[in-house]
Amino acid sequence: MFDLMPFRRNDDVFERMMKTFNEMFDPNALAPFANANSFRTDITEKEDAYLVEAELPGFSKEDITIDVHNNELTIRAKRDQTEESKDEKHKFIRQERRYGEFVRKFYVDNIKEDEISATLDNGVLKIHIPKKTKEGPSGKRIQIQ
Repeated sequence: MFDLMPFRRNDDVFERMMKTFNEMFDPNALAPFANANSFRTDITEKEDAYLVEAELPGFSKEDITIDVHNNELTIRAKRDQTEESKDEKHKFIRQERRYGEFVRKFYVDNIKEDEISATLDNGVLKIHIPKKTKEGPSGKRIQIQ
């Protein structure tokens, strides 16, 4: 296979087979697939709101949907493979860019759903989620009649 380093092909079949066999026992072998349909996200809490920041480089706002339903915030980003990438005249030696649908879901509670706002700037999606105002302790004194 085409490795990043040392940028040379090795046609020794036995050596390639041994390398493949040894890679199966590497503890990090499955790491690239652990979050294959996910993206990096930071969530911060302020006194009056939550701020969700998600890294979505290469996506336009038309590729992203944000939904809140039953206390669940869902961020969905979809990237289709371009036609030029599917060109059969050229074969990939190495393809590292991912295509498809990427989804993250978060539980949210006590928020003002109607006031949620979002912006996308330089591949960073920022979602501002206002909290509901805290009500004081509730209670009522009952008069005896």
